[in-house]
Amino acid sequence: MDLVAYVPVAPARGETVTGRDFRTGPGGKGTNQAIAAALAGGRVTMIGAVGDDDFGPRLRAALTERGVDTTGLRTVPGPSGTAHIVVEDEGGNSIVVVPGANAAVTDLAPGDAARIAAAGTLLLQLELPPAAVLAGARAARAHGVRTVLTPAPVVPLPDALLDCVDLLVPNEHEAAALTGHRDPHRAGRALLERVPEVVITLGASGSIHFARGAEPVTVPAPRVRAVDTTAAGDTFVGALAVARAEGRPMPAALAWATAAAGLSVRRAGASSAMPTRAEIDAAAG
Repeated sequence: MDLVAYVPVAPARGETVTGRDFRTGPGGKGTNQAIAAALAGGRVTMIGAVGDDDFGPRLRAALTERGVDTTGLRTVPGPSGTAHIVVEDEGGNSIVVVPGANAAVTDLAPGDAARIAAAGTLLLQLELPPAAVLAGARAARAHGVRTVLTPAPVVPLPDALLDCVDLLVPNEHEAAALTGHRDPHRAGRALLERVPEVVITLGASGSIHFARGAEPVTVPAPRVRAVDTTAAGDTFVGALAVARAEGRPMPAALAWATAAAGLSVRRAGASSAMPTRAEIDAAAG
């Protein structure tokens, strides 16, 4: 669950500031990407866990209302995961994630491997324990399912995981942390040594696509006034996964996903700000 405080400027260490608004809403990178993909027209199943607290039923209901199949979503004792988010008036944010129920997902549950095998694409993030992420990636590889990984929160990535990844989608800060290169072009080339395809997102500057044997392609972002950038990256990845699953060429898929992310930052919230397929089509022209 996202717990979001809106402030003129985020507090410095030891400082207290007065916020102008506070909201709660469904969040987490897995939930966000699942909802983004479903709103973009994908058929989506969520694997993960919520707690038996008050947030658990609300999170499950939010996914169901947006068309996400939650039969793979477990309920475990204890609190659900939370993200504590501070959003500044200029649209930037800082986030503290407390794993909660996510920490209980250390492996695939009965039926999860079959759910993955039945999919065209597996979207992975790093808010679940590494063992569960690796188990999911290995199941996807065993069944020929395309795997897309968002390496966030950023941690060193083992070869065993990257050997199962088809597309890696870090933002520019995550790419720098993974490679030691602040220049996204150098970072992208370094990451191609470990995975066959990379998209580095650059916020308001768009994204860069890297693939082995091809020149990098930069896709610009539309100029918009950002209200809240929370989950813009998740919106991008969810829409990109749907576009690629539909067989769109990567440049067209990236442009469509970029339009989706551009729409999401114009509204406050995470999943509540994500656009529908019709809205994306209209914005993408």
